[in-house]
Amino acid sequence: MIVDGTLGGGGHSEALLEAGFRVVGVDRDPLALAAATARLARFGDSFRAVQGEFGDVASLVPGPVDGLVLDLGVSSPQLDTPARGFSFMHDGPLDMRMSGDGETAAELIARLPENELADVIYQYGEERFSRPIARALKARLPRTTFEAVEAVKQGMPRKAWPKDTHVATRTFQALRIAVNAELEQLERALASLPSWLGPKGVAAIISFHSLEDRLVKQTFKKWCGEQDDAPKGLPFARTTAPTFEALTKKPLVATDDETAQNPRARSAKLRAVRKLPGVVS
Repeated sequence: MIVDGTLGGGGHSEALLEAGFRVVGVDRDPLALAAATARLARFGDSFRAVQGEFGDVASLVPGPVDGLVLDLGVSSPQLDTPARGFSFMHDGPLDMRMSGDGETAAELIARLPENELADVIYQYGEERFSRPIARALKARLPRTTFEAVEAVKQGMPRKAWPKDTHVATRTFQALRIAVNAELEQLERALASLPSWLGPKGVAAIISFHSLEDRLVKQTFKKWCGEQDDAPKGLPFARTTAPTFEALTKKPLVATDDETAQNPRARSAKLRAVRKLPGVVS
């Protein structure tokens, strides 16, 4: 049995089901869960949907399991629905909640002191103009996505606007990660994997920004018994007995053809490991 911990539109689950696997799909978004369940109904009992956060997969789906797939970040249906408030390309309420519960991005901006908001934007968005952007956001207290974009523009010098990405990309990423506690979710999922995966179980994780990818990379290297800070050009030193083996020595990235068909895949990185046989976690 394979667990698709970020079910989303159901694309990964569909491919796994067509390959003959049984799949449990997990998602915190009730709208995504309903749409994917309808899409995958033709597979009958081979597919089961569970509402919940991917950080809790080990408690939501009893192990051991044969594998876990995580496709991190926001899904296309979420981005393309203005009412969800994820996209700076569509005007809508500044929401960004994947589950529909809890604090919205607008409420987060209103609640946090300016210095804490700046820290969020810098830490989760790696935005070097985080402090003037936070000042502008606090001054405007945006309620819609376009109002938030205007605040970002106000907080960043025009000559510093990036040429290849939207000016609000990093700030919107930071707000979304904070609203949905995405890195905390990833940390919890990774912590549960060694004992939850069965013999030769596989973990495959697709990340879309450096914060996610760094966490996955460092964790996987540790499991494979490699030292992440070995001098460049030298073999990694063994620090502990490996419990996993790497299936991707380097992250797999989208081809030019794949990126042409799906531009959102341009920053995707896939890393995968397999639990070594005989390992007891």
